[in-house]
Amino acid sequence: MTEEQKIFAGYMFDPRKQELRDIKHKTHEACRRYNAMDEYDPERLPIVREFIGAIGKTYYFQGPIQFNYGSHTFIGENFFANFNLTVMDDARIYIGNNVCFGPNVSLMATNHPLPAQERMGMDAEGRTTMAEYAEEIHIGDNVWIACNAVVIGGVTIGDGAVIGAGSVVTKDIPAGWLAYGNPCRPIRPITEADSMRHLILEEDREHFAYNLL
Repeated sequence: MTEEQKIFAGYMFDPRKQELRDIKHKTHEACRRYNAMDEYDPERLPIVREFIGAIGKTYYFQGPIQFNYGSHTFIGENFFANFNLTVMDDARIYIGNNVCFGPNVSLMATNHPLPAQERMGMDAEGRTTMAEYAEEIHIGDNVWIACNAVVIGGVTIGDGAVIGAGSVVTKDIPAGWLAYGNPCRPIRPITEADSMRHLILEEDREHFAYNLL
């Protein structure tokens, strides 16, 4: 079984094995090039397609970005991420359509054992043996994850949910709910009473027509 197959099967793996380092190096270099480019450069956005597992036709990453594997992340249509997106996609990460992330969002689909000896060792030749295991993250359609939120592996966030700023999401969040806190917890359903459409000027109603469907 390859190290990558061990990840997907839920077994312990060593992220320092050359097989995995090669995958990550390709992605890290692509992220480095992306982050160094002007945001108006037409060659910038296509760099994401060099390493991502899949992504829709319309997307935007403000940058800087940092993906670990990239090829383990699958993103739907009409995606937006603000500054400083970090994606530790050791396990697969699935993101739906019409999803937006605020600044400093982190997706952490990886983990280490709690017992110290299991977490890190050193072989007879002085080389570190690192142990990790990973669980998938599933983010539904029409989700907004606000600034400084962290989503931990094994979590599913339902369609239309909103994750408040600074949250640490350790458990599943139901569809259509506002959730926040550390640990993040569902607070209440999102309803018509939360509408802000009264803030749209008449002169902008045509522009925001697709937001009012």
